[in-house]
Amino acid sequence: MVNTLYPAVLYLQDGTIYKGWSLFQLSIHFGEIVFNTGMTGYQEIFTDPSYSGQFVVFTYPELGNTGLNKNDNESNFIHVKGFISKNISCISSNWRSNISLKDYVLLKRIPHIFGIDTRALTKHLRLLGVMNAVFSDANKKLNLSDYQFNNLDKLDLVKKVTTRHIYSVKNLNLPSKSTFFYLNSNINKYVGRKKNIQYKIVVIDFGLKFNILRKLLYYGCDICVVPSICSYKTILDYNPNGILLSNGPGNPISIIYAINTVKKLVYFANVPIFGICMGHQVLNLALGAETFKLNFGHRGLNHPSGLNNYSEITSQNHGFAVKKTSVGSNQLDTFIKTNYFNLNDLTISSIIHKNLPLFSVQYHPESSPGPHDSEYLFMIFIKLIEMTYKKSLK
Repeated sequence: MVNTLYPAVLYLQDGTIYKGWSLFQLSIHFGEIVFNTGMTGYQEIFTDPSYSGQFVVFTYPELGNTGLNKNDNESNFIHVKGFISKNISCISSNWRSNISLKDYVLLKRIPHIFGIDTRALTKHLRLLGVMNAVFSDANKKLNLSDYQFNNLDKLDLVKKVTTRHIYSVKNLNLPSKSTFFYLNSNINKYVGRKKNIQYKIVVIDFGLKFNILRKLLYYGCDICVVPSICSYKTILDYNPNGILLSNGPGNPISIIYAINTVKKLVYFANVPIFGICMGHQVLNLALGAETFKLNFGHRGLNHPSGLNNYSEITSQNHGFAVKKTSVGSNQLDTFIKTNYFNLNDLTISSIIHKNLPLFSVQYHPESSPGPHDSEYLFMIFIKLIEMTYKKSLK
């Protein structure tokens, strides 16, 4: 076991400095720094494509107690730019654990800093908003004025994380290129709930999480995953019964090509569409709404979403939201119903189209990690497909 610690420094774009430690000697790493308030789920967060280009601050004071396993990954790669924690547990204690967090960080050389007051850092980000940051070994002489910070809002991060090839998913044949993580046979419990009719679902991959596929498999769906740049014609050539717009990283405005494709699907395809997170934003932009960047985003497992006296506790991970005033203007409110709001700040959490088979949510109903309050939305999606399918047969 390696016990050597290396002094490390976190530099924020506003000039604030935090000193801590790392398990290996850091080079210089750049990223946008955000925080997650969840008490668990670090493995899923590491492999969630929505965190591409970002340093993640974990407000929960100790990471690694349950280790990492071969089942909970959300993609085949590590997407976080790095992470910040108060403590890293050297020992993991869980019956599913295959490797400790410490050993995994050393194996994969994940940039990190621990030993700092993460809650003070989080309060700083809540006050001033998310910003760019630099990780560095403390012994390196670093002058921030010498570096040009990249604004992630102007980058197309979706093209970086989307699949390069179209592939189908039937039962267990999910692709795996990872040397450690893979989707294992436990996915059997999600397969084949409905065997009489297998609906074909085209998933547009903006940064897809594996658990979305698991939920669709549970309902017996025949899944085809396509890149974010896939054309309208190519998508319809697969003759889908439904289309799912996945989660993903970055500013939705940066993927205008996908917004234009979804706009064609909305007005000409007559196929049920379900948008999740980035997919929610893209669908709303295609309908004519606008989006904006949140001051510090919604990232955690306990965000209340609902309306009036009803609330669901939801898992969320996004830095952008649909602008409420844009939905209420341009006559969008005549055919778009705002179904739920985020009850912390009253931003839009869910919309339903009044005339077309379309709906979307800003949160994660696949809830990996997180509460299961919203899992029923996949069943609603299947029911919407069934209704549209039966209507087309008349």
